[in-house]
Amino acid sequence: MRSQWRFLMVAGLLGCTAFLMHGCNRGEIIPAHPALSSFPHTLQNWTSTDISIPQEVREVLGPGDFLLRDFQNRTNGANVDLFVAYFPSQRSGDTIHSPKNCLPGAGWAPVQADQLTVSFPGHAAFPVNRYLIAKGADRRLVFYWYWAHDRALASEYWAKFYLVEDSVRMHRSDGSLIRVTTQLVPGETIDSGQERLLALAGNVVPLINVYVPR
Repeated sequence: MRSQWRFLMVAGLLGCTAFLMHGCNRGEIIPAHPALSSFPHTLQNWTSTDISIPQEVREVLGPGDFLLRDFQNRTNGANVDLFVAYFPSQRSGDTIHSPKNCLPGAGWAPVQADQLTVSFPGHAAFPVNRYLIAKGADRRLVFYWYWAHDRALASEYWAKFYLVEDSVRMHRSDGSLIRVTTQLVPGETIDSGQERLLALAGNVVPLINVYVPR
């Protein structure tokens, strides 16, 4: 019963979003921004290598700018993947896909889901989704959040709400999803993996407004 109500709420929210945005479709502002491919490969002790995103995945994501990189910490050898998806316009139905929908579709089973408030230099504290997933013996810890116009949100519903508000008020519908992921070795605690995610995210967040326009 609970899941049924949740489905109806999401369906209603998406319907209202599409209706309101269609009515505001004229005069949309598409801001210029540097390509995500120009995001720094080196962040303090972190170096990185690009990971290719398959064409079939890009087709599912829709028109946008995407970055997927594997960052390695030169001090302790830690690995964290960074994924950023930026959509210059979401008025044609190409909206941000929630990892809670995409990851299970890729074979990852959800183990634990909650939220965590984080604080990084140059930005007020904000909530992120903390998501533990597994595929066989492989466990991964994921942080993800929605970012638009210097506003960070964990809730998909609030992201949709502000998408409509920004479309009406600013004539903009651009926005992004930011996700960091790390593999947990056998027996490793969530807290240990979380330290790695926070360490990389602390270097990423101060740069995001350069690539996702305010």
